[in-house]
Amino acid sequence: MYMRLIILCAIILAALCGLGWLGYRAIEIRARGLEGARLGEFADVAEQIRQDVNRRLDEFIETEQRRPWTDYQYYYVPDNVVAGQQQMPWLRSPLGASIDNDLAYGNFQIEPDGTIVTPYYQAGQSQRDQEDKVAQEVNAHLSNIEQNILPALGSVSGAFGLASAEPQTSYKANESASDALWADAKGPGEKQERLEEQEQQLQSKAGKRREYTIETFQKAPQKTQIINQPRSLVASNVAQNVELLLEQAARDETQQRLQREDIADQEEPRRSRTAAQIELDRVYLSDLQNTVQLPAQQPTPGAQGQTETVQIRIEPFVPLVVPFDTAQGRPSGQAQQSLFGGQIFLLRHVQIEDRHLLQGFQLNESRLIEEVQESAHQHMREGMTFELVQTQPADEAKDADETVAYTAILDFGFGDMALNLKEIDPAWIAKQIRQIRSWYFSIMTVVFLAVTLALGSLWLNARAQLKLAQKKDDFISAVSHELRTPLTSIRMYSEMLEKNWVKSKDKQTEYYRSMRQESERLSRLIDNVLDFSRIQKGRKKYTFRLGDVNVCVAEVADMMVPYAAEHGFSIERDLGELGQTAFDGDAVTQIVVNLLDNAIKYAHRAEDKTVTVRTRREGQFVVIEVEDHGPGVPHRQCKKVFEQFYRCGPEATRETAGTGLGLALVKKFAQAHNGFVEVLAARPTGAIFRVGLATQVQSHQF
Repeated sequence: MYMRLIILCAIILAALCGLGWLGYRAIEIRARGLEGARLGEFADVAEQIRQDVNRRLDEFIETEQRRPWTDYQYYYVPDNVVAGQQQMPWLRSPLGASIDNDLAYGNFQIEPDGTIVTPYYQAGQSQRDQEDKVAQEVNAHLSNIEQNILPALGSVSGAFGLASAEPQTSYKANESASDALWADAKGPGEKQERLEEQEQQLQSKAGKRREYTIETFQKAPQKTQIINQPRSLVASNVAQNVELLLEQAARDETQQRLQREDIADQEEPRRSRTAAQIELDRVYLSDLQNTVQLPAQQPTPGAQGQTETVQIRIEPFVPLVVPFDTAQGRPSGQAQQSLFGGQIFLLRHVQIEDRHLLQGFQLNESRLIEEVQESAHQHMREGMTFELVQTQPADEAKDADETVAYTAILDFGFGDMALNLKEIDPAWIAKQIRQIRSWYFSIMTVVFLAVTLALGSLWLNARAQLKLAQKKDDFISAVSHELRTPLTSIRMYSEMLEKNWVKSKDKQTEYYRSMRQESERLSRLIDNVLDFSRIQKGRKKYTFRLGDVNVCVAEVADMMVPYAAEHGFSIERDLGELGQTAFDGDAVTQIVVNLLDNAIKYAHRAEDKTVTVRTRREGQFVVIEVEDHGPGVPHRQCKKVFEQFYRCGPEATRETAGTGLGLALVKKFAQAHNGFVEVLAARPTGAIFRVGLATQVQSHQF
């Protein structure tokens, strides 16, 4: 049985260990799930921001692509003017009110000879106008274009030849213009290196860094617009622009003359147009109004080979990036804190017959950042915050802010912008996991304690059952022995008397007395067994009556004197004054009989074979004591001797008779009287069994 119990305990403990390990693994999976769910929330926010920015840029680029080419001039002639009018109305450009136009900053037009035209301000105006804030801002913008845009465009092989002496050298109208501009601005291998650096950063961030493509500048370019306008309308727009350029050239010439005379101390003069270039513009204007013939157009009948309309080709915008490390001079103020690491320009090629123009603007990065921030504020969820930073190279990724929970790299094609998404409480997930772990370990501790207690209880119960089974076996053996011995004596004496083998009257009397004593011994044994059975089944009934306990004790002592004398013992009495008390006479009789019988059996080898019976009153109890001078009771067994079926020593080698029920019944009877039992050591040797009976006891049934 012990082996089966050990196997069962081992299985339960193994199952608990497996359950504990699975629970701990579940917490780790839960932690990764929380991190993944939170990263998913950050990724959702980043994706929503990407969609907002992508949609906003799409709308902006589409609007700018549809913008008439004449809006980039200082004056323009509206499209709804009737062709052939002698006096064309000139209107102010709608862009001239502010240098900022949504996401566009500083719209400009570059003429074939490199001259820059803006819709805001005519270069070379009076000093008073130049001191105006807008004029100063326009001048700084024009200087930035001259120092950074024109050199970049001039280096494009076969493209817009700004420095060419031949006026017919043009910007080739083909769909590879955007690739040429990009290659010129970034270099042939720089974009690939940037992608490799981003890949290293993504790997180092272990999934917390992801690139989000803004498709506006990376998808297939829009179709080239082909517009047909009346020749007179186009000639008027070009004429007005040429007139402004001529005025500007005159002012530039005057300014150069003043500088040569050391009168002016202003900035370096803007590029001036030579007389040959001015003459070429005048020839172009004359040809446009009179004789220029487009190859794609057929002459209108009766117009001497001239077409009545002019075909205008407007190509899509392409980005041009001027990095700060290659930019000349100081960039414009709004781009000094660029997150892209450079200035972003959007340019488009406009071809009017054989005249080629570049129109464009600088991307208003501050306004773009505001758009991203506005979208981020709109989509931020509880517990989140963000910041916009410049993307870091791969070798600097290890020094990045460790509080950043997720980094969304907004890839615009011409540059990247890092959107760092942060937790307001960075330790939120760790706190959740710690709380789950604390609950888990608390529950597992309680479970382990409960299982340990259960297994301990099971072990003790099994051990108690085994002991009880052993005691029952001993009890059956003892009862068999106790019954066989007196029955054998009674049978032997009765047979001898029956056959008249005993002639002596004294022997006959002795045999009859022995038969009576053995019969009383059998009666006591049977009474103990029956009383114990009734008590165990709850059927024992007690009858409490007022009386003197001393009378009952004295009667039992007188009854046990012959039995004690037969075994060489004498019984002494020390009965104190007890008074009247309620008690069950049969129970008290059984208590005294069992105590005297127990003393006589276990003290049979004592030198002093005196057994003393005492009674006294102690407070609320009547105390009955039986003292012998035998070997006594070991201290460790003082409580066990009152257990059912318990006897000192193994049954096979035990010298004393008994069933192990006598003292157990004494305890039960004392408890029925709301009393107690105990064993004390006698002097010099022996044991004192004390039984206390409460003096006020109600009638009980058990």
